[in-house]
Amino acid sequence: MELRKENILIVDDDINILELLQRHLKSWSYHTYKALSVKEAVQILRDTKIDLLITDLKMPQVDGSELIKFVSEHYPTLPKLVVTGYPSIQDSLVAIKSGVANYLTKPFTKEELKSAVSNSLGKRDNLNSSSSNLKPTKDNSYGEIIGKSEKINDVIQVIERVKDNKATIFIKGESGTGKELVARAIHYQGKFSRAPFIAVNCGGIPENLLEAELFGYTKGAFTGADKNRDGFFQAANGGTIFLDEIGNASKAVQTRLLRVLQEKEVVKLGAQKASKIDVRIIAATNGNLKEMIKKNTFREDLFYRLTVVEINVAPLRDRKEDIPLLIEKFLFKYGVEYKDRFVRITQEATAILQRYNWPGNIRELENVIQRAVIMCNKIIGVEHLPDNLKFDISFPEDSLLPLKQIEKEYIQKVLKACNNNKTKAAEILGITRKTLRSKMEN
Repeated sequence: MELRKENILIVDDDINILELLQRHLKSWSYHTYKALSVKEAVQILRDTKIDLLITDLKMPQVDGSELIKFVSEHYPTLPKLVVTGYPSIQDSLVAIKSGVANYLTKPFTKEELKSAVSNSLGKRDNLNSSSSNLKPTKDNSYGEIIGKSEKINDVIQVIERVKDNKATIFIKGESGTGKELVARAIHYQGKFSRAPFIAVNCGGIPENLLEAELFGYTKGAFTGADKNRDGFFQAANGGTIFLDEIGNASKAVQTRLLRVLQEKEVVKLGAQKASKIDVRIIAATNGNLKEMIKKNTFREDLFYRLTVVEINVAPLRDRKEDIPLLIEKFLFKYGVEYKDRFVRITQEATAILQRYNWPGNIRELENVIQRAVIMCNKIIGVEHLPDNLKFDISFPEDSLLPLKQIEKEYIQKVLKACNNNKTKAAEILGITRKTLRSKMEN
């Protein structure tokens, strides 16, 4: 019997139900994946193309309804079939609002399941067909890039223009802004997504090894070269190579890289013959290459070859409206990883995170959320955040004000972050409510 192409993910904490569903689906020639928890299901969804989700609602730790919400947000065209033994009006409403294709109550017959699966997959086909002529709707994510700010939309617009060609691209941005995510989006959102994507941190490889790692070498090219070996460029042939922290490359590497860009060919260390190569090069740095050119540590001709298209990734402090979306992403990621549940965060804690200027950008925010998830039980509060965030305050550089006025403005900011909860504000400030009231009246 010829196998169908559809992949179906079954999620249920009851192993007997999982086995029953899998047996039925296999008898109809579907390919199945099984998960006993939402955590396992999310991992499968991230790594595998799934055509239909079949899930129970009542499960321990993370509830099935939360999985449905997650799928609706991140995989909007994936049909969802709910199979549950404890139906309720509330569950039905959640399922309907989340776009569930069908709803089966245990026990069910084999024919009822077959009909529900067929109808669910049919709705997927209709949705994909009807949406094929529509412009994509505005979403809060693009590949792995999260955000809805104007600065992120500007980046996405450039990606849309370059993703299907192999023009050389230069990504500029501070450390931790997500330059590699932008490079991955360029590759995986375009028509070359099935080709290799090789990411190389030029600052993480010793200078004397970088040249050999990038371009490969022949046997005997240097001490220890006991065989011929391809480099990262050969591994990326047909696809994309991402050279992060390109400013750390030595002059020798820069010269070889210039040849790759000009001649579309690579010469291994120790070889005489060049090999033609078809690679899109994306380079990135958090430094100032123009200053390096002035100091004669970076080749000017290479700089202009690399910057055919430039993308500037804004620091997090310049797109603070994206912070709640990033918080949500990291809460889900680390909540499921460390707690096997969805972790929440209070409004007061969220306000503090939005107020902070994040010199370490998204990487710093992720680390803070990761730590807070570990330290909390189910809800992240102000007490789970680092002290430097609670007391962070920024005034314009040209603002020279009396100390009393600065103190009052700071207190007002803390009160605003705490939704005017004077007890909480006094706790953060390390003073009593009486002292707080006195300082605000003066």
